[in-house]
Amino acid sequence: MRNQRVWYHYLEDPYLHDSTDLVQLALCALPLFLLLLGIGSAAIQSACSRAVAGEAPREGSPARLRPVLAVYVLRALVVWPLPVIVAVVADRFTGYHLDTPLPLERGTWPYILVKYSPLAALFVAVLLRLALTLAPAAAADGLGARAALRRSWSLTWTRVGAARVVALAVPLVALTAGLLRLVTQVALPLRPLVRGLLEDATGNFFAAYYAGILAPVIVGILVTAAVTVPLTCTAFAALYDRLSPLRRSPAAC
Repeated sequence: MRNQRVWYHYLEDPYLHDSTDLVQLALCALPLFLLLLGIGSAAIQSACSRAVAGEAPREGSPARLRPVLAVYVLRALVVWPLPVIVAVVADRFTGYHLDTPLPLERGTWPYILVKYSPLAALFVAVLLRLALTLAPAAAADGLGARAALRRSWSLTWTRVGAARVVALAVPLVALTAGLLRLVTQVALPLRPLVRGLLEDATGNFFAAYYAGILAPVIVGILVTAAVTVPLTCTAFAALYDRLSPLRRSPAAC
């Protein structure tokens, strides 16, 4: 973007901003971001599970991260493809980009059902996500990825397990959303500061503008994650530790 701006300035032509470069940069950085997010979350989950179990750190801890990281991957593959596919299909049949009401006529029941089907798919995804919430704690406890998913499913789909998972997840979600909103608002003064510093350093107004917009959001995400991720991992590890004896007791009897 900076090179394009310099080139257009050399030609004495106005620089027309094109967001394609930013989109490509974000897509290229997304796998690295997801990998770092998964490794960090797996390390925190393993540490919190050991703390709940009263275990001291052992050698070979990095190897114990692999099942937890595999759980994150498998759980994402189970939960998120459905809402994404349904949203894409619904947009294809009901999106505003269509010049004609075909293939579904606007205002009809099929159109309404298809248009709002992503909400139903999202509801199903939330239920699946709740049912598999305890899987990372199970993997940190020593189970394999698929066994951890099955254990979380069996523990959650009970009257006691479902009630406790929902009762724990709702306040944690509210805490995360509220803290993210609060910290982002407090960090808003960073927006003109970052924009001014980056524009002076690079001469690129557009890159500085987007960096200024993202700066408070990044600070909010980092602070919120630092506070809520260890708390969430510890809470669900403790819940998994409490539900496991309840699951084993009928077999023992």
